[in-house]
Amino acid sequence: MGEVDRALVLAGSRGGVDPVAAYAGVAQKALIELAGRTLVERVLSALRQAGIERLAVSTSDPLVSDAARRQGAQVLPAEAGPSLSARRAIEALGTPVLITTADHALLRAEWIEAFIASAPRDADICVLLARREVVEAAAPGTKRTYLKFADGEWSGCNLFLVRTERGLAAIDLWRQVEADRKKPWRIVRRLGAATLLRYGAGRLTLAEAITRMGRLCDARAAVVASPFGLAAVDVDKPADLDLVRELTA
Repeated sequence: MGEVDRALVLAGSRGGVDPVAAYAGVAQKALIELAGRTLVERVLSALRQAGIERLAVSTSDPLVSDAARRQGAQVLPAEAGPSLSARRAIEALGTPVLITTADHALLRAEWIEAFIASAPRDADICVLLARREVVEAAAPGTKRTYLKFADGEWSGCNLFLVRTERGLAAIDLWRQVEADRKKPWRIVRRLGAATLLRYGAGRLTLAEAITRMGRLCDARAAVVASPFGLAAVDVDKPADLDLVRELTA
């Protein structure tokens, strides 16, 4: 991809039994097979097809490590949580770096290419999101977590671009809000009382929220809207696995 030549795949575990891995009968979610390939192999393949040459996988599982190395990826140790794993990996890999997850089962090269091409060049960190209507048009009936703003409801697409080292400050903020990832109002509360009031009144736009979060960590943050609804579908629960199996059958 020229300007972005390295990518990180987060494939760590939150500890305990992963319900999706248990449902699929494997030890780690990244090892679930879909259309003859493990999830981590599918993600690495999509990244390579997008022209990203230097690939790394953050994991502490030996089997996932072996699968990553077979695909020519560097293995970095996973830390306690995805945000800390991302920070340590960025320190090792440098920037710019694209970040995604091993459970991004449907990831396609064209989504990656479109995201990088649309990401503002003056932003330290960019995140890909999709509008609810775009997601539901592509995957009717899928249940996702949506962030509700004045300009619509948005779902994360598990694709981030950290362009500069200043983007690490945004990763640190990510660590602070990780526990609230399923409770958007708690995340917005960190932006201050006035911002929370605007959010509660339905007057806060997504762009305003992202700009404010960037200011909190002294980094320029930006959002890219995905035209691909399936980009918001990861394998977060057993029903998601059923969906992606159906879509790839």
